[in-house]
Amino acid sequence: MPISSTSRAPKDVYLSFVSSLFGNRSTLLTGVFVHILTYLAVFHKTGDLYFIFLSFAFATVFVYRILGFTRFVQLNKTDWSLSDIRRWEIRYVTGAASTAAILGIGCGYSILVYDDTFVELACIAVTMASMVSVVGRNYGSRLAVNLQSLGCCLPIIVCSLFSNDPYKVLLSVMLVPFVLTTQAMATGVREFLYENVIASRQMRKIADSFDTALNNMTHGLIMLDTENRIQVINNRACNLLHLGDRRRLINCDLDVVMRYGVRHSSVDGVMPEDIQRQLRQLIDGTLSRAVMNFSDELILEFSANRRPEGGVVLIFEDVSARVRADRKILHMVRFDTLTGLPQRNYFSEVVQSRIAQARPATDVGFIVLDVDEFKHVNDMKGHHTGDRLLVAIAKRLAEIVEDETEVAGHLVGDQFMVFVEATGGIAVLDARMRTIHGAISGAYEVDGTTFNISFSAGCMIATLDELQVDEWLIKVDLALFESKSRGNGSFTVFAEEMDARYVERQRLKEDLREAVESGGLHAVYQPMYLPDGSRLETCEALSRWIHPTKGSIPPNIFIQIAEEMGIAPMITRFMIRQACRDCATWPEHVSVSVNLSAHDLQDNSIVTVVLEALADAGISASRLHLEVTENSLIKELATVRHILDELRSLGITISIDDFGTGFSSLSYLDVLPADVIKIDRSFVRDISKNARRLKLLRGIVNLARQLDLKIVVEGVEDTEQLALIIKHKCADLIQGYVYSMPVSSEDILERMVAGAPKGTGGHKSVA
Repeated sequence: MPISSTSRAPKDVYLSFVSSLFGNRSTLLTGVFVHILTYLAVFHKTGDLYFIFLSFAFATVFVYRILGFTRFVQLNKTDWSLSDIRRWEIRYVTGAASTAAILGIGCGYSILVYDDTFVELACIAVTMASMVSVVGRNYGSRLAVNLQSLGCCLPIIVCSLFSNDPYKVLLSVMLVPFVLTTQAMATGVREFLYENVIASRQMRKIADSFDTALNNMTHGLIMLDTENRIQVINNRACNLLHLGDRRRLINCDLDVVMRYGVRHSSVDGVMPEDIQRQLRQLIDGTLSRAVMNFSDELILEFSANRRPEGGVVLIFEDVSARVRADRKILHMVRFDTLTGLPQRNYFSEVVQSRIAQARPATDVGFIVLDVDEFKHVNDMKGHHTGDRLLVAIAKRLAEIVEDETEVAGHLVGDQFMVFVEATGGIAVLDARMRTIHGAISGAYEVDGTTFNISFSAGCMIATLDELQVDEWLIKVDLALFESKSRGNGSFTVFAEEMDARYVERQRLKEDLREAVESGGLHAVYQPMYLPDGSRLETCEALSRWIHPTKGSIPPNIFIQIAEEMGIAPMITRFMIRQACRDCATWPEHVSVSVNLSAHDLQDNSIVTVVLEALADAGISASRLHLEVTENSLIKELATVRHILDELRSLGITISIDDFGTGFSSLSYLDVLPADVIKIDRSFVRDISKNARRLKLLRGIVNLARQLDLKIVVEGVEDTEQLALIIKHKCADLIQGYVYSMPVSSEDILERMVAGAPKGTGGHKSVA
């Protein structure tokens, strides 16, 4: 960029130009020495004192200039303004122009006064020599070049014109292009240097910006040449790798530098082989990205980009927090947050890995452990206690399993699973799984309460050749279902016929749903008589299902299936409506009793169903009895009590069925709105032979009478039982085969017409 004056350049550039004027004092000393020596020689030749005067002028100007040079060097120029710089430029130009003017005057004087070749040549020679140095020394100031050129040449030209020598005039005229050329050369040098200074400053600015950006990156960066030597490295890279000052790492081999850094970040101070391998793969292009574990606290993710001219750029960041978060999330996905055991999917992954590594002769087994009556713990003690119990179970299970051959996991809710492998044969594997089942059962102390926990267990055993990993859970579930049907604490090994039974049960479910929806069920009634059989007081409604191909399906089977399917309330609604209609056909004093399931007592909708059935049949609420089992009372006791209170307030009689077979039987008598208790048949069995059982029956009866409860004894099968019950006044009503089996509504009418009950002693009830 051309400039007309250095003073118009940026301040730092202007200062650098002016500083160049004061840069070399030794040439100044050499010049004044030559000047004075030359003029003394001319004085010696001519004896003219004028040359002594000029020598003295040289010395005086030199002292002025050398003092200025010294002062300039000593000053702090940091806060200088443009005017300060300009003032020192003028000072320099004053000294330089004065020296040039003395030289020019000396030359002009020698040309005009003396016609002596030596005098003229000596003066002109030293002047021209000074002119030659003008460009090299004074390019930084346009003013200095112009004034020195004029100071040297103008006196020569003027005096040559007055010498009356045409040749001298011609030579003097030739000085004009010399002066112009000198000025042009100085200008060219000055502009060239100016452009380079500006370019250098821009490059420095860019470099500073790049350096700032580079060192404020959140990522580490290392640029390597083709020999894997470091060309560029930023502060972040040095901090992450503990490398110290980055400037001393330039041109160092990366491997050496990394080994140094690892000593400060790795636990054992040695760069692991996998890190070395990954670095080599990044550099040679085999990998473009890699995650490297330098220590537990330092995990870096590297990416590599090839440079067109060769070499590679490595960019990396600290991903320790992200990796730890990913690991935490992965742990949460893999492991149950409550129990800490592997969840189902991760359990399957671990098992598949174990199976892949197992020897061919290995037998494997799966066992699912279901906590019996766990819902009662939640309902009675709260979910917090239930969770603590699950944690205690998981802890015991983890202690029981053997790490090398067994894997424990949490399936869902209150179900746990264990994978077992053994090489001693099926019998050894079966024994080990039974040992696990026995060891995990027993007493658990939770929140100050001791729980005696049993587990229903379903398992399967197979050889590696027979094992189908995708089917194990299905088979174990079938075995578990069998265990639950057998009773708490059962242990069942899967057998192939279970699969057939399962398929058959699924078909039965479909048929039952169709029967319920299409009205395929019907009701029968078992009468309840006064103990002496003189009067039929009420009848219990019992549902029956005649399957189109399988015939009569026992109630204990299809009712259980209905509860599993969640359609038990549909059966209840049907039975209430049908019982009320049939009751309307009986004499006014005869009532009907209908069983309610646990599902029916979950909300108030049952109240609406009862009211609609009573209204539809046109009978009073007092003729309807509703029976609830003790087990159904355990679930949501407060809700159940509210519903029963509402039903009882309508005039409906509430009976507790199967009394004595559930949990905390006596406690319910105090909190529930019960009118009748129906003593379970288990208390009647063998009372003629078992005096202890008879005492227990009488004790229950006495307690009920103290609470003003009516007593129905169920399951009275023979006359001996009936005689003892009558003798000890243990019942208000008798229900059982001693008087009648379940019959149709029409048979009930016939029995009432006949008067006396038609006893069929000796038969067993299936109701």
